[in-house]
Amino acid sequence: MNAQLQPTGSAYFIAKETQTPETRTLSVLVDNEPGVLARVIGLFSGRGYNIESLTVSETEHEKHLSRITIVTRGTPHVLEQIKAQLERIVPVHRVVDLSVRAEELVHDKPIERELALIKVSGKGDHRVEALRLADAFRATVIDANTEHFVFEMTGRVSKIEQFIAIMKPLGLVEVCRTGVAAMNRGPQGM
Repeated sequence: MNAQLQPTGSAYFIAKETQTPETRTLSVLVDNEPGVLARVIGLFSGRGYNIESLTVSETEHEKHLSRITIVTRGTPHVLEQIKAQLERIVPVHRVVDLSVRAEELVHDKPIERELALIKVSGKGDHRVEALRLADAFRATVIDANTEHFVFEMTGRVSKIEQFIAIMKPLGLVEVCRTGVAAMNRGPQGM
């Protein structure tokens, strides 16, 4: 059998070609206990699903609950499978597809923000240009010396991507990103 036609074990392989992949943001409320994150991630890796962004933090200290925010991409069928399989994991209390929920609330998409630390090395004109652009993007200098800057930036993923692309020719050295934190607009919670 031709190697290109062999199944990969991924659910993406069996998806109908007529369905176009979508990016979705999922919010998962779980017990804050050892092994929960590994079980959630194991679900993705075991079925060949990709995670584009992942953030986790305890959000309700009294109840010992954590919120996992996952950005993933797939066909609508695959995304529904992911959600259904997440709901079956025992320490999972709730799974909300924030992207679908935003559409139901007549919003384009959920509020999504990311934090990035961006190190840029440069002297002379490159240094001046990097500072000027950082100001335009509302990036904050959190460390500097005569040879480099470390900028802190919070914003939409697209804004951070654009800033990183602009810094590449000016001496981009290193990038560290937190992943997406997201929630829907409106008075109701998850």
